[in-house]
Amino acid sequence: MMGESWLNLENKVAIITGGASGIGKEIAIKLAEQGASVVIADINSDGEKVINQLSGGRKRHLFLQTDVAKKDSVRKMVENVIKIFRKIDILVNNAGINIPRLLVDPKDPNGKYELNEQDFDLMVAVNQKGTFFCTQEVAREMIKNGYGVIINMSSEAGLEGSEGQSCYAGTKGAIYAFTRSWAKELGKYGIRVVGVAPGIIEDTGLRTLEYEEALAYTRGITVEKLRENYENKSIPLGRAGRVSEIADLVCFLASERASYIHGVTYNISGGKSRG
Repeated sequence: MMGESWLNLENKVAIITGGASGIGKEIAIKLAEQGASVVIADINSDGEKVINQLSGGRKRHLFLQTDVAKKDSVRKMVENVIKIFRKIDILVNNAGINIPRLLVDPKDPNGKYELNEQDFDLMVAVNQKGTFFCTQEVAREMIKNGYGVIINMSSEAGLEGSEGQSCYAGTKGAIYAFTRSWAKELGKYGIRVVGVAPGIIEDTGLRTLEYEEALAYTRGITVEKLRENYENKSIPLGRAGRVSEIADLVCFLASERASYIHGVTYNISGGKSRG
């Protein structure tokens, strides 16, 4: 039965991994505005500052410093959430890392911008293993309650591939497969699993010069040209997406208004494709 608000997210408990910045921070803000209690689980201590910006502040929300790539850290985070809130209604697997690298760099073999084992392992650990750890621990609790929504943050790159970002795209492709597979496993327990795949998004401060230099190098262009492409002619709507638009979609998918949406991934990219 629907409550007074359209989304009816009041008194829901939502965990957002990577909620200290970027898309995750905006999701935390929007869910809080809708009346949910938000838990920011992030390795970045800035999550503490974000809590103060949320509607309701410290009385209703919580920051737990968490390394999603470490199972014990994730388990401790979930145990604390249950201890304090007694339940988990929503999990947003948003934490992620992107290190642009070429598979092979003929100009500089084994050089700075060629994919190496260390960078590969880090992206897999945070993006792929972190999503697995968080979902497994949270799903155990959701099964007990017979209800829950798990939203996995994939990427347009994970659906279609991306030059200079093969490892990142690979981990996000795995998230797409996780979403499809876990939907088949968890639906019988009343748990919905949905994916969100953003395309090019406005600068959130996470686009560092180091990141831009690496991505530009892998594509054989200048940083200036790369920045031109952000606004880009390849996006039919003619602009980059806004983090608020990603957060609005997440709020809808987390609500009972989306109660029959399950096992699919939404490409939210302004119509952009690789073709």
